[in-house]
Amino acid sequence: MHAFIIEDDYLIGQSLQDMLEPLGFTRFSFARSEDAAVFGANANDIDLITADVRLLPGDGVRAVEAICAKRQIPVVFVTGYAEELEERSPTATVIQKPIKEDELAAAVREVLSRHKSLT
Repeated sequence: MHAFIIEDDYLIGQSLQDMLEPLGFTRFSFARSEDAAVFGANANDIDLITADVRLLPGDGVRAVEAICAKRQIPVVFVTGYAEELEERSPTATVIQKPIKEDELAAAVREVLSRHKSLT
């Protein structure tokens, strides 16, 4: 499976990769800005997006909205600004930083299961 990690902090992006590998993800792509995320999401084989809310430069929520306007991909937001996300996207699945591996795994399983039931 392929995970697309939208995160402007390199070390957090690598940590997410390390946490996703035991869940069956074997391919990863990364974007560090809103524009790079929208451009980089052209790959047809993305199975999951993890996205930070605030990116320098840009906005992770806007990037995800642009990507998911074209196709449905399961998304887990990983952020230190969960309260901001609740206001902007109340139904989003969110993990609060600092990331706990068990919380990430549970969120990923939830969004993948929900996505599978819709397709």
